[in-house]
Amino acid sequence: MSEHPVVMQCTAFCLAQSFDIGALAKSISETTLIRIIKGALMIEDTHAWSVVFSYGAVVHWNVSAEQQAKLHHTLLNHAENPLTTLEEDNFTFELECSSTRIVEDHIEVEASDPIVLFSLSQGMAQSIKLASFETNAITTINNTNYIPKSLAEKGKINLNRHKIAQIRGQLFITKSDIILNYDLLDTPEFFWEYPEYENYYSIMAKYLEIEPRTRVLSKKLETIHELFEMLADEQKHRHSSILELIVIGLIAFEIAMTLVDKVF
Repeated sequence: MSEHPVVMQCTAFCLAQSFDIGALAKSISETTLIRIIKGALMIEDTHAWSVVFSYGAVVHWNVSAEQQAKLHHTLLNHAENPLTTLEEDNFTFELECSSTRIVEDHIEVEASDPIVLFSLSQGMAQSIKLASFETNAITTINNTNYIPKSLAEKGKINLNRHKIAQIRGQLFITKSDIILNYDLLDTPEFFWEYPEYENYYSIMAKYLEIEPRTRVLSKKLETIHELFEMLADEQKHRHSSILELIVIGLIAFEIAMTLVDKVF
């Protein structure tokens, strides 16, 4: 480690559901040095780096707030489903340390190799994307927790068929968006080809507790699925009840007509 280490800022954001990396590369490469690495975009400046991932996350190393805002504007112009509430995680870091480790959100990096920073960024980007999934799942559960309570207290759900269908649609969107992107939380393919860098990713992934948080998220998804099934059963029950009333009505009408024929 140097005698007078320079402490810099590192920030991870989740800005959108996804970015068009191809279009971004074409737009940014006209004025900036970039590298495309396994579907991610690494933007390099003097002692500053930004790593953009296709799943809507970006990690900045020693990038000024002004430059971050400028890049975010460009990213959002090539984004699908920008988030209304951004996810953000902040660290400090220094380079050329004796080893790579993370202590209380301070990252000590043993080299200034951009690929080491890229590898650390993989874990940070996964974590911030996971935070977005966690927020969506928790918000969905909190917004619908009155439904099982109503069923437990009153034995029924006081919602009309249209509202039930609408809530089922919202639950399905939340659940499917997370499940379809679940593989993003696996070890990135980059490390299959460059296993010598995987340890840096593992250090970050372990520090940010990606694996246990993913297991907790799975439990939240189970809760959402159970609520989805509960509403489906309620819809089926109501539909069956309506059919029963129609059948009873038809039988009553037929009996009434038979009686009328006999009387008159």
